[in-house]
Amino acid sequence: MPKMKTHAASKKRFKKVGSSKIKRSSAYRRHLLTKKTAKRKRDLRKDVFIDSVDAPRMKVLLPY
Repeated sequence: MPKMKTHAASKKRFKKVGSSKIKRSSAYRRHLLTKKTAKRKRDLRKDVFIDSVDAPRMKVLLPY
């Protein structure tokens, strides 16, 4: 059986951290930023972890 290829789009968007969780950046920070408050934009800068229900699917896409 051949090796599974890594999903290229997922490779760019997600990183695996030491505790075997998967990190992603927050959404809603690309455009229409004038109507968002400074506090909201500041909070969107932080990275977040994907939900535990999505983790098995992501582990298939990111086999590392």
